[in-house]
Amino acid sequence: MPLRRLLLVSVFLGTTALCHAWDYEGHRIVNQLALAGLPDDLPAFVRAPDAAARIAFLAGEPDRWRNQPDLPLKQANGMDHYLDIEQLAAAGFTPETISPLRYEFAAQFAAARAAHPEKFPAIDPAKNADHSREWPGFLPWAITENYAKLKASFSYLKAYEEAGTPAEIANAQANVIYLMGVMGHYVGDGAQPLHTTVHANGWTGDNPHGYTTWNRFHAWIDGGFIGKIGLKFTDVSPKARAAKVLVGPPSPDQRDPMFDAVMRYLLVQHAQVVPLYELDKARKLKADPADNNDEGRAFFEEQLLRGGEMLGSVWLTAWRDAGPDIYLRAHLLKRRSTPPADPAPAP
Repeated sequence: MPLRRLLLVSVFLGTTALCHAWDYEGHRIVNQLALAGLPDDLPAFVRAPDAAARIAFLAGEPDRWRNQPDLPLKQANGMDHYLDIEQLAAAGFTPETISPLRYEFAAQFAAARAAHPEKFPAIDPAKNADHSREWPGFLPWAITENYAKLKASFSYLKAYEEAGTPAEIANAQANVIYLMGVMGHYVGDGAQPLHTTVHANGWTGDNPHGYTTWNRFHAWIDGGFIGKIGLKFTDVSPKARAAKVLVGPPSPDQRDPMFDAVMRYLLVQHAQVVPLYELDKARKLKADPADNNDEGRAFFEEQLLRGGEMLGSVWLTAWRDAGPDIYLRAHLLKRRSTPPADPAPAP
């Protein structure tokens, strides 16, 4: 095992013992796998023990925001964790053609829903205090927007490294670490198939195959099964997948290439919704000593590996695609070349 991966494993072993729930542990594993798959050309500071531990910790940050009662935060943050892909078709969209601009899509979706309310589930006002039920979720926009923020942070970090102070460089590095960690949560959400479907909390609507309708199914997947089998980073770290650059130049129609890459990722995970329900139907997700849960364990190991590979690839693409912050660089170079003003004469 390379020295870098051994270092990461030692850091993570010291911190994962306190975490037992999939809600946090699974997200940590995704961030840890992403770090383990990074190439050597990414800045070394992101792999330093303290930084690696913080990136892992920040994997749970957006879920910690969800624990607060403030409705504006609940609406803005809550809908960033999922996308009900089936609702796109109901609104007349396809994943390949929806707008990569969040508010443009929101306006288009609202118009489609108003024109054809019969195509969407009825909304119970008693369960919609945060007014989130009108929307299909905004997960791909959350990932893409955080990618752009990370790319901007890499850009200004390069400017500070060239002409900034040590304190400015340290602050810019801290911002990079924060964004890497937080955005990992949303990529990790995408690796959980129930974050891509209207069947998030048990099967809804027509159910010819008799899948579970238990409204705690999602909670069992997040916090029950994974916790029962005791899946840890060290179980999957030897299988960590190398990050790769995700996007090329913009397409002729000026669609955002990262948004399209994220949508392709989510569609692959969405294709796992039925297999997940099939596993449950076959009693492969019971985590009971009398049941054979090897298939269920393998399923979730694969999903975590996919999430880690995607997250590392988003990070790598942001680093490789981060051009110079020309405005900031010019300001810093001017500051460096300008001699300090003479002190005022003593009175």
